[in-house]
Formats: sequence, C-alpha cells, structure tokens
Amino acid sequence: MAENTEGDLNSNLLHAPYHTGDPQLDTAIGQWLRWDKNPKTKEQIENLLRNGMNKELRDRLCCRMTFGTAGLRSAMGAGFCYINDLTVIQSTQGMYKYLERCFSDFKQRGFVVGYDTRGQVTSSCSSQRLAKLTAAVLLARDVPVYLFSRYVPTPFVPYAVQKLKAVAGVMITASHNRKEDNGYKVYWETGAQITSPHDKEILKCIEECVEPWNGSWNDNLVDTSPLKRDPLQDICRRYMEDLKKICFYRELNSKTTLKFVHTSFHGVGHDYVQLAFKVFGFKPPIPVPEQKDPDPDFSTVKCPNPEEGESVLELSLRLAEKENARIVLATDPDADRLAAAELQENGSWKVFTGNELAALFGWWMFDCWKKNKSRNADVKNVYMLATTVSSKILKAIALKEGFHFEETLPGFKWIGSRIIDLLENGKEVLFAFEESIGFLCGTSVLDKDGVSAAVVVAEMASYLETMNITLKQQLVKVYEKYGYHISKTSYFLCYEPSTIKSIFERLRNFDSPKEYPKFCGTFAILHVRDITTGYDSSQPNKKSVLPVSKNSQMITFTFQNGCVATLRTSGTEPKIKYYAEMCASPDQSDTALLEEELKKLIDALIENFLQPSKNGLIWRSV
Repeated sequence: MAENTEGDLNSNLLHAPYHTGDPQLDTAIGQWLRWDKNPKTKEQIENLLRNGMNKELRDRLCCRMTFGTAGLRSAMGAGFCYINDLTVIQSTQGMYKYLERCFSDFKQRGFVVGYDTRGQVTSSCSSQRLAKLTAAVLLARDVPVYLFSRYVPTPFVPYAVQKLKAVAGVMITASHNRKEDNGYKVYWETGAQITSPHDKEILKCIEECVEPWNGSWNDNLVDTSPLKRDPLQDICRRYMEDLKKICFYRELNSKTTLKFVHTSFHGVGHDYVQLAFKVFGFKPPIPVPEQKDPDPDFSTVKCPNPEEGESVLELSLRLAEKENARIVLATDPDADRLAAAELQENGSWKVFTGNELAALFGWWMFDCWKKNKSRNADVKNVYMLATTVSSKILKAIALKEGFHFEETLPGFKWIGSRIIDLLENGKEVLFAFEESIGFLCGTSVLDKDGVSAAVVVAEMASYLETMNITLKQQLVKVYEKYGYHISKTSYFLCYEPSTIKSIFERLRNFDSPKEYPKFCGTFAILHVRDITTGYDSSQPNKKSVLPVSKNSQMITFTFQNGCVATLRTSGTEPKIKYYAEMCASPDQSDTALLEEELKKLIDALIENFLQPSKNGLIWRSV
C-alpha cells in the first residue's frame, strides 16, 4: 500500500471493501466516500482511514444528529453527526419528503432559506454555502425557494415564512455557539419553530433519504433556476414597517440626548439595528468598529455569547466611555438575542441579566399598552409568557395588573407555539421571554428577536431619561412595586453524557429508590417537578402540567423559603445549567438578606446535588 501513488491510494480507498472489523463502520465509510462531493470533508475521512483512526471514524460516521431545542446543531466537519454539505443535503431531502406529505400545495407556496455569517475554511463549509445547497435540493424538485441574497438576522426567516405564506423555512445558524459550530433551524408554516411530532417525523424522513438525489449537489441552480426568488428587500421593508407597531415615542426619540453604542459581535446585526433605530426616529447607534463586520472567527471575543457579560463586552464598554454613551446594546451573532449595559453614577457598568431586562420589558410593554389601548380593550385579554426556568417577575406584575401570565417549557419553540394558540383565540400577547437574553416584544415575529429588543430598550431609556431616571433605577421601582425577584443562572460544562445521566438519576433515587430529596443541605424542599418523567409533587394527581420532555433532563425544586431552583441540560451545548430565584413580596425589601439566602442555597445545590469535584464538572469560567 505504501508504494502506491496518491492517485492509486485514493482510488483504492474509494473502491476497496473496508475491513475495519466493524461491519457497520465499513458500510458507513463506503457511503461517505461515495456520497460526499466536498473535497475537504472527503479528505478528512480518507486521512482518518489511512491512519487507522477507527475510533474517530466510528464517532463521526456511526451516529446521526438529532433535533434539539434549536433544530440540528453540531460542529462543522466530516461525518454524519457533524454539520457539513452532505448532512445538510440529507436533512433537506428529509424535509422535502415530509413537507410533500404534509402540504398538497408545497410546490405553489415554496420554502424560505436564510443564513448567518459562520464558516470553517478547513471543511470548506460556510452558512452561505449550506444555504445554497439547501435551496438546490428543493429547486431540483421544482419547489420555489425564497433564498435571501445576503446574511440576515434569524428572526427574518420565521417572519418571511409567515409573510410569504411559505410552508416552512430553514435558518443556517449556530447563534451564539462557539465558532466551530453550525446549525439547521427549522420553522413551520406558522412562523414558529417546529415542535414534536414534526421533529421526530422529519428525522425519520431524513433516515429514509440518506443517499443524495440527482441534482441535490447542483448548487448552480441557485443562479439559474426561475423558481429561486430573493425576498431580502421585500421582507426587510415589511419587517421595518411592522416595527412601528411597538414604537410609542418617535418624536421623543428624535430629540433624545442619550447616545447608544451597538455591537453586533462579528455577526449579522449591524445593518439591521441601524435601520431599526432609523424607524424609531433615533440617530444611528455608534457601532464598535472591530466587531461591526462579519468574522467567522469571532476574533475579538473569547466566546461569541453576549450573555457572558462584562468580559465579552470589553470593547463596547470602552468605546461607550470614550464616546460618552450611557447605554451599550449587544446583539449576538445571528441577532436573535440582546444584552444591555448601562453606565452608573460611580463610573461602573451595570450589565443586566436576561431576567432583569425582562422585568423592564414587562413593565414597559404593559405601560405602553395601558396608555395606548382603545376604550373597549380588556386587560383580561392580555397575555405575557416566559419559559419555566425564567424569572417569575411577569407573574407578579400580571397578578397585580390583572392580565394573564403563562409558562412554557424551555426553548422559544414552545413560546412561539403557545402564542399561535392565544392569537387564534383572539388574545393579545404583549411580551414573551427566556432568561438567556431572548426577548419578543409584540407578535410580528414568533421567535426571539434581538433587533426589535435593542430598539425598544433604546426607546425605554430615552423615555426614562426625560424624567431623569436610569434603567437601573426603574428596575428598582419595578421590584419595589411588584416584589424583588433576585435570580442567578449559571452552568457547568460536562462532556460525558453518562455522568449527566447519573447526576439526574441520583436525584430521582436520592435516599431510597424512586424518592426525590426532601432537603438540600439545610434547606427544606416543598415540591419537586421532574419534566423528564412527568412527575410533579405539587399537583393532586402528581402529574406535571407542562408537557413531558423525555429527551432532556430537567428537575425543579420549590423550597420552603420561597426559592425556586431548576437543574437542566442544555439542548445545544454540553452544559448542565442551574437556575435559582428568590421571589419576595413587595414588603420584603432587604435585598442583602435575600441575596445572602440565595447564595447559600445555590452553594448547597451545587455541593449536594451536582457534586462538581466528584463528577469532574468544569466550572464556568468568568
């Protein structure tokens, strides 16, 4: 073998029956080398084969991606469990098969495809290329495709699906994940992310269509097919027009003395946030020059997630100080999430958590509704939503103000799906959020939207400025009126699925089989809800009101002292997350005491339930 020329070697690799001693692996290698037409990813597999790296070949080729909370998400690279040209073609073939079954008018209504600015040179893989291949598969089957001609914020895809009356859409993005990752996020005809049973059915269809069809690799179709349309101008115009529905103080915005800095975190956000500010009557926000343009390496931040706080907002905070701007707004790389920070009197920065921003949004959206409602509008028709691991502050506001508050499972797909039900029943949804800085003001889009959230924060800050009130001061007013809600969210990294499983199984069989813990350290537990198994001790029938979610781990503990804490696995990253919140009534205003109690409880939760040193968990680095 060693004497072969490179050409002979490649031809032998392609045509030899593989004898790794594992028939499943041999078949998978043969399939990959026959089907993959991307020279870079094909070469990655050939090199592993040449070097006898059977374990890595098995890891890459003998399992498939599954749908998590955000569709398919994985690292870019060669293999059936990674995001690459071939797996995106397979996924789209499965989508085609399923949509053809669900919609008799599929070929009249068409399909939307958008993408962000991610890419990986070593795999010759970029979001734009994957979007073109997605479009090619469908165009080859005579499906009209609305393919955006340039990168867009993720919310533009669900928005376009609704407005263009398409049957579905896909956004190629891994949002705020590390630079190595990419993803395939699927939206249904409603404009909400897919939920069960569609995800399971699409996966089945993908498994039935793994061999690329004739024409599936023909990305030239994107330039030549009369069925390809570019929705960019139309959708951008309509989206900006719809933004006016949540703009209440345009004249005041145009006169504000406040200055804003915006960072788009090397992603898609810059142009769209600039346009949104214009719609609201503002002068344009000051962009962070080093982070304004797309860069798939995210070269100025250690991770492209604005949720990580001050450490990743360094450039924008320094620029704001230099420019005398009091507010910093950060959209994540696909502009569906928003972080915000405000300069304080003492010169320090307050970076708001997702829960704190939600308290401000909840107050603001309800206040604007009250001031602008028609005479016959009924507060009982008004709703706000949050995921169950998010702050209960909206519940407190709703109880006092008379509107409805509802919880959903974690993930915006559940919020989108519930909003559709409410709108169909004539209800009005003002605001929805998840604590991981995902916000939705109004219902023009049925997914989280960092572009609209950014400009709403700017309007709120400008309005408060006319009364000499800062965002931080207003947050305190909200808490004083509705009760302090002090929360902490963090995570541990864990790369061993078996360790994660054993941590949660131990909690289900704590002192004896099928018994959940009654105490966490010295803290007494009042109720336990386990979304994985469907158990809820607070319900008369012991069954959870929220739907069971067997594919992810999630247990919530309600403590006697009023604290609620949840442990869950992430649907998109190798993390065990914890969420804890002290919900106080308005008469409990000693925040230092509440914070101390919460800190002690979180320490107990980590030490007794997660046991990081025993389980080899990696602490979040701040």
